[in-house]
Amino acid sequence: MSFTLRSIGPADPESINALHRSVGWPERSEASWRWLLDNPARRESGADAGWLIESDRGEPCGFTGNFVQRFCRGDEILYGATGFSIIVRPEAQGQSRTLLRAFTAQPGMFALYVFNANPASSPLYRRHDMVAWPPTTHDLKLSWRVDPVTCAVGRFWREVDRRAPRLIDRSQERLMNPRLAATARLDLPEAVTELTDLGDGSPYADFWTALKREGRLIADRSPAALRWRLADPDLTLRPLILVFRRGTAITGYAMAMVAKNNPIEPPVLEIIDLVALRDEPAAIEVLAETLLVNAQRLGAAKMRIQTVHEDLVRRLGPLAFSARHEGGWGHCHVRFATGPGGHHDWTPTPFDGDYGLSLRPVPIAVAGREAA
Repeated sequence: MSFTLRSIGPADPESINALHRSVGWPERSEASWRWLLDNPARRESGADAGWLIESDRGEPCGFTGNFVQRFCRGDEILYGATGFSIIVRPEAQGQSRTLLRAFTAQPGMFALYVFNANPASSPLYRRHDMVAWPPTTHDLKLSWRVDPVTCAVGRFWREVDRRAPRLIDRSQERLMNPRLAATARLDLPEAVTELTDLGDGSPYADFWTALKREGRLIADRSPAALRWRLADPDLTLRPLILVFRRGTAITGYAMAMVAKNNPIEPPVLEIIDLVALRDEPAAIEVLAETLLVNAQRLGAAKMRIQTVHEDLVRRLGPLAFSARHEGGWGHCHVRFATGPGGHHDWTPTPFDGDYGLSLRPVPIAVAGREAA
């Protein structure tokens, strides 16, 4: 059997969804695929939205998505891309190399990276000149249990799935709770508020301007970028965005969403982003603590951040020491266009990767959540 590689287009969502079904990964609606294909940063850069491997009979046998983001270093604009949902069917074994070659060969990106490699796929990236990044935290995920009993039940079902997968009914959604669909009454400290204004002239826009003025290499967190993120039609719960204020000025922000990895996993409050100005000493720790205090109110059994950097761990303070260390393998890999030496000021969070768009939404019919 022979195989061909081609770029994906508007007619391919069903084929891509079929590949996702074959490995038990969440599918996207047609509207959500259109949203993702219309990614403004991808259109600006001229990059492909992803690649499909087809057999000589025209059957889809492999896929990888290509999520492009705009980055800023002061007034300089750069583009970076993360590969997501890398799938290869058994009959196309070995074609992952073809997909990764296409991904790592694309021009115009300061960095090409994957931040959620599993233990089995992790060694593949090193063969394509991708290095572990960030240097000291590429294998670290931090998590905090807020409902140990539910977490224990989830571990039981994972063990059942590992030993006797035929006993698991994937159509039955386990470990749901009424809080997931309820209006959350958030417990917020005085300096923290929920962000509702993402206008171009908002205080949050001033915060984004201040971040850019620091001159570090940072993914686009402008009001427009966040508005696009929040417009994904498949979101069942609106991500929670909190800001830390000094007086009237925003000096730090956090974005988190409740997700459910699969039908047998408990809901998890996933921290998508956690960023503060360099001269702001308290925001990171206070925002993370606020999310942790409210995680169970939001229906989550634990809280987690899946991509961290050394400075973020330091600024988390005591929370970093109380966290469980998940991971243990190199799940973050990157290939820099000019070598890693010029990019030590890049301090990525899950926002820089694909977590904001690849996490499985909680399967409920209620869209949105507002703090009362």
